[in-house]
Amino acid sequence: MERVYIDTSVFGGYFEPEFELWTKVLFDRISKGHYKVLLSRLTDIELENAPQEVKDLASSLPEKYIEWIEISTESVQLADIYIDQKVVGQTSHSDCIHIAIATLNYADVLVSWNFKHIVNHLKIRGYNAVNFKYGHKILDIRSPREILEYED
Repeated sequence: MERVYIDTSVFGGYFEPEFELWTKVLFDRISKGHYKVLLSRLTDIELENAPQEVKDLASSLPEKYIEWIEISTESVQLADIYIDQKVVGQTSHSDCIHIAIATLNYADVLVSWNFKHIVNHLKIRGYNAVNFKYGHKILDIRSPREILEYED
């Protein structure tokens, strides 16, 4: 079973017309056990201020397909390195923590609708250059559409 790290933007995408089709397909496949979902405590924290429908969606995921991941000191340090290496600016620190958590916990893919700071080919190169330099895995970063469009 593929281990998929989902950031907070994916939950919000479920209710956005531009992203809802692919997000709903992703959540349907999650509920059927096609993926093991990696969720971090950072996602949990970010969802505290989300609309109720987004919170309800997050809590509706079957627990048997979820792996909860804590925010480790190592993930915060790796996120700081992404910023120090100018992959993104300081305002994107939480995005960097998502990337670091997914990297350090060997996610098969990180899924996001954040095209500015995460699902962006220049940023992906930057994150993975840092990962390579420091001996971490190269992280596959995709939108929900990209991981689903070629499946039957």
